[in-house]
Amino acid sequence: MLSIHGSTENEPLARYSMPRSMWKGAIQFGLVTIPVKMYLATESKGVSFNMLHAACHSRIQMKTYCPTDDEYIERGDTVRGYDLGGEQYVVVTDDDLASVPLKTVRSIEIEQFVPVDDAAEATRFVKQSYYLEPDAIARKAFYLLKQTLAEKGLRAIGKIVLRDREQLVALDPFESTVLLSTLYWPDEIRGIGELALPENDVEIKPAERAMAEQLVAAMTGEFDADQYHDEYREALLKIIEAKAEGQVVEAPAPAPASGVTDLMAALEASVAAAKAARTGAAAAAEPEEEAVTVPLRRRKAS
Repeated sequence: MLSIHGSTENEPLARYSMPRSMWKGAIQFGLVTIPVKMYLATESKGVSFNMLHAACHSRIQMKTYCPTDDEYIERGDTVRGYDLGGEQYVVVTDDDLASVPLKTVRSIEIEQFVPVDDAAEATRFVKQSYYLEPDAIARKAFYLLKQTLAEKGLRAIGKIVLRDREQLVALDPFESTVLLSTLYWPDEIRGIGELALPENDVEIKPAERAMAEQLVAAMTGEFDADQYHDEYREALLKIIEAKAEGQVVEAPAPAPASGVTDLMAALEASVAAAKAARTGAAAAAEPEEEAVTVPLRRRKAS
């Protein structure tokens, strides 16, 4: 049986490229113990703002207020409380959390190994992903586990307690490490029964389907994540830089409407545009032929 156990540390700040580990523990594979550290695999790079007072542009302060004592208090003076209803609370301390009688408070018990393809549907709702880093003495065992999962096409499913909550997790080989992803519990995933989705009532003509397949084919290619970037963030930062330099920023004119309301006409126009874009991209990617200079032969002296 495979298990991961350890303790949770404070969450690292996302602005650092590789923060300190936020969890330390060990993977147990049978009788083999693999000490590891866990790091956040992603970080948010959105543009963040501070809240300012509109009148003077001073940064406001968010204070913790106690209405009973009519005073502001420090964060260190607060405790956790579970709401029983009717303004009645049960105080829950760190010792209470540590005494929860579950193995997953200190470990993950992997329930099973499943083929990756079979688990794809149930594990698509991911909360957060983490990189695992083995301690130096455990690298051989760590990579033995990683390579076994990769060669057999398997995914490990288990549980871990993070931030006072038990999490469902999946372990997958990823480049030179193992990726641990926390998943939503089945009862946390909303159903689609209440949405208006009358798929069986929609009639699609053969010509429309054929044209849609052409459009998809024209836009199909190998996925390269590096070719995508956050254009909204880049544009917003340019606006911020311009305003910081005292420039007046004007909103761009709205894009003209296409005027195409017929589905077939829209598909045909989209296919033509996609083919033209692909042809242009291919031409731009082709290297220009270099001119070849042929030296002239010298005439022999008579």
